[in-house]
Amino acid sequence: MNRRKSLIVAMLCAASGSAMAQSVDDGLKDLYYGKNLSAKQNFEKVIAAKPTEDKAYYYMGIAQLAMGDQAGAAATFQKGLQAVPTSALLQVGMGRLDLIKGDAAAAKQKFDAASAATQGRDGDVARAIADASTEIKGGDRAYALTVMEKLLNNEGRKKKEVYTATAADYIELGDAYRYLGGENGGKAIGAYDKALEVDQNNAEAVMKQGLVNYNAHLRPEAVADWTKATNMDPNYAPAFYELFLFYTTPKKDQLDWDRAAGYLESYMKVADPADKTKLQYLDASVAFFKKDYDKAISKGQAAIPGADAATADKLNLLVGDAYLQKGDSLNAKKVMDEYVAKAGSNLGVQDYKLLNTIYLRLKSSDSATQAGYTEKGLEYLEKFASMDTTKEPEAYNAVAEAYKSARKFEKAGEWYLKANDLRVANKETLQAIDYYLPAQMYYYYGATAKPQDTVALNKADELYGKMIEVKPDFILGYYYRGMANYAKDQQGQSGIAKPFFEKYVEVAGADAAKNKNYLTNAYTYLLLYYYNKEDKENMNAYMDKLLSVDPTNVTVKEIKANMSAREKPAGKPAGNGAKTAAGNK
Repeated sequence: MNRRKSLIVAMLCAASGSAMAQSVDDGLKDLYYGKNLSAKQNFEKVIAAKPTEDKAYYYMGIAQLAMGDQAGAAATFQKGLQAVPTSALLQVGMGRLDLIKGDAAAAKQKFDAASAATQGRDGDVARAIADASTEIKGGDRAYALTVMEKLLNNEGRKKKEVYTATAADYIELGDAYRYLGGENGGKAIGAYDKALEVDQNNAEAVMKQGLVNYNAHLRPEAVADWTKATNMDPNYAPAFYELFLFYTTPKKDQLDWDRAAGYLESYMKVADPADKTKLQYLDASVAFFKKDYDKAISKGQAAIPGADAATADKLNLLVGDAYLQKGDSLNAKKVMDEYVAKAGSNLGVQDYKLLNTIYLRLKSSDSATQAGYTEKGLEYLEKFASMDTTKEPEAYNAVAEAYKSARKFEKAGEWYLKANDLRVANKETLQAIDYYLPAQMYYYYGATAKPQDTVALNKADELYGKMIEVKPDFILGYYYRGMANYAKDQQGQSGIAKPFFEKYVEVAGADAAKNKNYLTNAYTYLLLYYYNKEDKENMNAYMDKLLSVDPTNVTVKEIKANMSAREKPAGKPAGNGAKTAAGNK
């Protein structure tokens, strides 16, 4: 009888252990499918059954971080370390929090200790180190690659020490290559292919191949990969979400609100049913993308009181944007101003993007109020562009255009140059237009400043020069460079604009009717120069040329009057004809 009882107890223990292991796997499965709240609930059950299961603590913390609950994740990792003080995996979890806080040195120390404790051969630990080092700003991506390569390298290991790689390992290796960027894109694709060799239905691997293609600006291929992932596994929510994000990105041949709404609805069908507030947010979002803004506002406002902090932030953004889209900028401003007051300094990139749009659309009949709206909008726009992790040159160009519209030309020039810096960093070749845009802004600023800003005009001259180097057959380049120098020498005394205008008129003079306005400025400067040099032959030649494009030109009239006065044997002083002529530029 006692033996029978012992056998039953043993069987129950084995069954309990099997159920516990399955629960860990269930939690990991939920994480894979993006069901973070369900994953958290599963891991809580595992911990209740076995308080020393460090994997449950770690992955529960990861689920909490995915939901924006950093404090909760820290508490979970700490509780786990109290239960399992020697857990290398939980040590990595604490290192991940260090990275999030910006303390890369403390994180690296914990990662190194965890790797040393497991000799670099524990898959969960290695993947945890690599994931934190790639996903979080400030992480060492090269270190992540080294950790994964060490895990997968079986060279010199004894048979019993050989590590059998999983699909998750190859995916993490691919992530390390993907985040390193550049020429590593192909290696990332190869690593994801390896994951598919292990698990041919792994939708995550295919989805991440799409991310590689998107980063390489291969948008059709990216969409094909994400679509393939949804077909491979119709329950794989992250792929639907990538398609939704793709069609909500404001880029040419990409933005499509109807498709975005469709993919969001598909995502909702397979999203985490336990996360009710997230589903409420998504429901309001579907209304937004279908342009039913009143419905989006009502659903969003109804969901805010019961939402967690992270979801409430998203709902506020959605409600504010819905007001903006329906043309109610004042209510949009009211919603977002209240949101800003609560959030303080914890505003994110999307917050600044919406705020800048709202403020730049506001209109007031009071000039001071309108100026305040514009200034605030531009301030938010700068913060958005500075925080935008995509670092797209187009985003910086948009900031420049906004400053240009506000007639803040120097700031516009600065942001055009920042866009160029990004292009150079992306190994793009700068075109003539890339120099022309900032050059024009510095010219406008320098020429209209009181007094004129020589530094800005020199910058414009330099940029026009680079434009000419890139496109020497663009004859207007010489004209623009002449104008930048003309602004510094308005009396035509030094001749610094002379070689550029001469080059311009040499070509443009053949079609005087087409180039009348440009030729007027060029001929005026050259006339002033020869007037100051008392070179009558050339002066008279440029008078004739100037009159040919502008028969009533005031500058010619003033100079002729001044010359006539000079030639009189006696009479009134000649006056300041040259200065008057210069003023007609």
